[in-house]
Amino acid sequence: MSDTALAPTAPAPTAPVAPQVTAEQRELLDQVLDKWSLQVLDALCERPRRFNELRRAIPVVTQKSLTATLRRLERNGMVERVVVGTRPVAVEYRISALGRTLQDLVDALLGWSADHLPAVRAARERFDEATEA
Repeated sequence: MSDTALAPTAPAPTAPVAPQVTAEQRELLDQVLDKWSLQVLDALCERPRRFNELRRAIPVVTQKSLTATLRRLERNGMVERVVVGTRPVAVEYRISALGRTLQDLVDALLGWSADHLPAVRAARERFDEATEA
């Protein structure tokens, strides 16, 4: 054996591994990030609302789309549907504890879109002009 033993080498640094997104996670993300869910979650984080209050808060959503969105969010545990014992009986939608965990993310995404929309518009215009030529 040689007197000059090789010193152990440190393991090579590795790049961070991107998390794997499962099909089930992708489905959940698609449902939480769909066309109307962020706005519904945002409105319900402010306070509980009845269906027509939500329609007024998000005037461009159709009744059919809002119904489907609320049902999907309720099924995923983000929203609670509560029957209010008034006369006539009314239904109120509330953010659930699980849905409340999304509040900071929803605020961040909606804020990001408002802040960066001018840059996105400019990028779209540049792209469209370049592809038309």
